[in-house]
Amino acid sequence: MKSLLFLVLISFCWADPCVANFTLEHDRIFHIHENGPRLLVKAEQSKVFSQRGGNITLPCTFYRQHASPDSGLHKIRIKWTKLTSDYLKEDDVYVEMGYHKKSYGNYQGRVSLKKSTENDVSLVITNIMLEDYGKYKCEVIEGLEDDTAIVSLNLEGIVFPYFPQLGRYSFNFHEAQQACLEQDAVIASFDQLYEAWRLGLDWCNAGWLNDGSVQYPITNPREPCGGKNTVPGIRNYGFSNKDLSRYDVFCFTSRFNGRFYYLIHPTKLTYYEAVHACLKDGAQIAKVGQMFAAWKLLGYDRCDAGWLADGSVRYPISKPRKRCSPTEAAVRFVGFPDKKHKLYGVYCFRSYQ
Repeated sequence: MKSLLFLVLISFCWADPCVANFTLEHDRIFHIHENGPRLLVKAEQSKVFSQRGGNITLPCTFYRQHASPDSGLHKIRIKWTKLTSDYLKEDDVYVEMGYHKKSYGNYQGRVSLKKSTENDVSLVITNIMLEDYGKYKCEVIEGLEDDTAIVSLNLEGIVFPYFPQLGRYSFNFHEAQQACLEQDAVIASFDQLYEAWRLGLDWCNAGWLNDGSVQYPITNPREPCGGKNTVPGIRNYGFSNKDLSRYDVFCFTSRFNGRFYYLIHPTKLTYYEAVHACLKDGAQIAKVGQMFAAWKLLGYDRCDAGWLADGSVRYPISKPRKRCSPTEAAVRFVGFPDKKHKLYGVYCFRSYQ
């Protein structure tokens, strides 16, 4: 009985100091109130739309939630970057801090801050290029504070599938990128392909996109294209080896600054005669992307097959009729005929730049 009483007393003796310590810790809680400036960065629009050759403003404004007497002592640094297509890194576009300003890469000489008000750090881009499409980050840094906003730049244009004279599934990713550039286009993004599918693009061959994925759009499900009983949509092969895997490619192009036309000539021409005929007319033989842009964006319509720069023969029909794409508006593909012996007309392009 004496032993049990001793244990109880010991327990109480140990417990009391614990309670005291617990209370002491609570007494040491500090409440910190932030009275300094809190920086907020906002974009009035999350998406803006333009076209190649145009000018655009990516909106961005910063606010201080609480004014502070020393807020003006910190120099404000403005930084615009462009997110890569896979969102894994950022490319520098423009940086400004006080009188120091710097633009990068293809943006040199084409970007500046709007500054319509003291807090307006919107980015103005002139002479928009196809490569400008994408998501941009506006970052404002003041002292130890910073905040960001994201703005998407979308371009009016058209997505078209492309494969070379070698045949289907001939490009690795890097060759696909170059092939689009050679046709006055860039490799398309998923968002661009999705919008094209939403507007009716149906193509049963898989092609590279700019994030390294391989996909294709189906509006009319059928057995060779994922199955007849499947739902319409974008079929996705996932991400493939950029060096070893081979597919077609989906390219994107937009309005051009020039004239696309069918050359009136007294005779049909071989490919090499067609190239010379355009040069003689003060132009160049047109590219595939230029034909698609003229067809989709300008409503160009001509029922005459003609050579293009890649050695293919095509013709654009915006008004379906008998013997000229009777069922749908389309750019009709004849093939890659023998350049030395086959005779066709030619489509030329004269740049205004």
